[in-house]
Amino acid sequence: MIETMKPNEAQKKSRRGRNIALGLVLAGLVLIFYVVTIIKFTSH
Repeated sequence: MIETMKPNEAQKKSRRGRNIALGLVLAGLVLIFYVVTIIKFTSH
């Protein structure tokens, strides 16, 4: 049987921070693609 290790508070905080950072990066990329697409369509 595999025992799961419970993360302590510091690990939880660093994981949460990393998740938030990844989310922001992904949102930023989506926004960039969206803006570039809009610009391409309106320039024609």
